Amino acid sequence: MDHLHDEVQHDFPPFIRQYKSGRVVRLGAADDTVPAGADTARTGVSSKDVVIDPSTGLWARLYLPAELPAAGRRAKLPVVVYYHGGAFVIGSTANRPTHEYLNSLAADADVLVVSPEYRLAPEHPLPTAHDDSWEGLKWVASHATGDGPAEPWLVEHGDLSRVFLGGVSAGANIAHHMTARAGEHGLGVPIRGMLVIHPYFISEAALRTASPTGVMKEKSEAFWRFVCPGTPGLHDPLCNPFSEAAGGSAARVGAERVLVCVAEKDGLRDRGVWYYESLRASGYRGEVDLHESVGEGHVFHHSKPDCEQARLLHARVLSFLRHE
Repeated sequence: MDHLHDEVQHDFPPFIRQYKSGRVVRLGAADDTVPAGADTARTGVSSKDVVIDPSTGLWARLYLPAELPAAGRRAKLPVVVYYHGGAFVIGSTANRPTHEYLNSLAADADVLVVSPEYRLAPEHPLPTAHDDSWEGLKWVASHATGDGPAEPWLVEHGDLSRVFLGGVSAGANIAHHMTARAGEHGLGVPIRGMLVIHPYFISEAALRTASPTGVMKEKSEAFWRFVCPGTPGLHDPLCNPFSEAAGGSAARVGAERVLVCVAEKDGLRDRGVWYYESLRASGYRGEVDLHESVGEGHVFHHSKPDCEQARLLHARVLSFLRHE
């Protein structure tokens, strides 16, 4: 049986490799994590990890700016619920690039960030990530009604009348589905906006534009079946929220405004534009805007946060959160 330990069954660089034995190897810097704490050198933001559901190990990392509002009508901070990327198979809110980005976001936007962790495929196939994320979002919303155990930072500093949802790559996919669920089933708190950065969606129409030969379609569908066994394929509402099987749920996205961000040289760029155009045409009644970063690739703002296009993207995000 030793040969099974070394024989590859699924190989999806640069993310993950699975052997016939079931062993999973996550590639790249997937394990580059940092602990929560005070970011004294850069932003002054404090962060901490909070367990949401001990039975599943579900937890979230919270980020609180050093400068808090003075007492008065706006004595509390908007709350941004943010989902990390990683193609549903790698990543964590504790990964260094995500952690550093959220420190900067909390400091510069003057918001309280809650970044729920979610379990990863293939050990926990989709829709586990979406279900975990919904539990995390409901936990945040519960602080508006006083249901369940209270997290002091949310109670003392979070303005739950100003909630935003956001995410990058696979996290942007999750942010969409969480906002759609909130629109369909109710959440108990209003969602002021949804931030979708370099989103990971799949549709035959978007893939046809990117790869007329069908090679991209084949690879994309193979990966989707890896993370979501039993899927109906590229018509799965989880990857294509505008498919017939989705039942028009996108039109019920429960956010007042949406900002879609794409990058010119990102392999997912066309899918992000497709999402933007499809949401506008879906019957969704909110405001939808598009921001494109010129000459940059996927999630470039994590690896090059000080470059010109990253600064422009950051400024656009801040403007969106402030509704300027």
